[in-house]
Amino acid sequence: MLGDHSSLPADRALLSQPPKTGLRCKMVLQAVGRVLRKSKAKPNGKKPATEEKKMYLEPEYTKSRITDFEFKELVVLPREIDLNEWLASNTTTFFHHVNLQYSTISEFCTGEACQTMAVCNTQYYWYDERGKKVKCTAPQYVDFVMSSVQKLVTDEDVFPTKYGREFPSSFESLVKKICKYLFHVLAHIYSSHFKETLALELHGHLNTLYVHFILFAREFNLLDPKETAVMDDLTEVLCSGGGRGGGGGDGTGSGGTGAQNHVKER
Repeated sequence: MLGDHSSLPADRALLSQPPKTGLRCKMVLQAVGRVLRKSKAKPNGKKPATEEKKMYLEPEYTKSRITDFEFKELVVLPREIDLNEWLASNTTTFFHHVNLQYSTISEFCTGEACQTMAVCNTQYYWYDERGKKVKCTAPQYVDFVMSSVQKLVTDEDVFPTKYGREFPSSFESLVKKICKYLFHVLAHIYSSHFKETLALELHGHLNTLYVHFILFAREFNLLDPKETAVMDDLTEVLCSGGGRGGGGGDGTGSGGTGAQNHVKER
């Protein structure tokens, strides 16, 4: 904690040491720094360091939900509802929920802390309206996502709300695009900000949202399995019968990918 006064006497003792001791400590630190830099420079044929343990896969956290409801039943298209209406309603809802979930940790997702939009070993780039690839920080990427999706879901020509208005022929492809971006945001929260989510005691909300979102996307084939492979381990645990509210697994999201030490770009 800041302002811990119990360490003050020790600090004074260090400050009062003779200059030779301080110089010796500095030389030791410099030597350690050189060794660390050298070890990072080249692998020299040695196996890379093992991947950092993923806290969000711990059983005590994966079982946390805010409801026991079977989402497998909830995502099925009701008989009386038009498919596009169902897609539009749920996509808009997911957008608002993912935006809200991200807002809880946004103060920790800064340009300094998250210099790239990274999820495990995958780095995402934004593509502007001209298709130009743009490297950006995670908060910039999320801002691009939320702004572009907000623009789409409030466009009457894309997400019509008035009686008699038709959905565009490209509607399903636009929904798939939105789902891809929302998945990136959810995956980044798990990959980079699960500790903060846990500290806020919102991991149950995050798990519930993820299960609902993934099962809905599966039901209507809205996400490419290659796109979601980066989180296959989590999807397998949460959505394939391994936890409450996950429903029965159909195996489509269980990639079982091993640890990869190179960075993918998307």
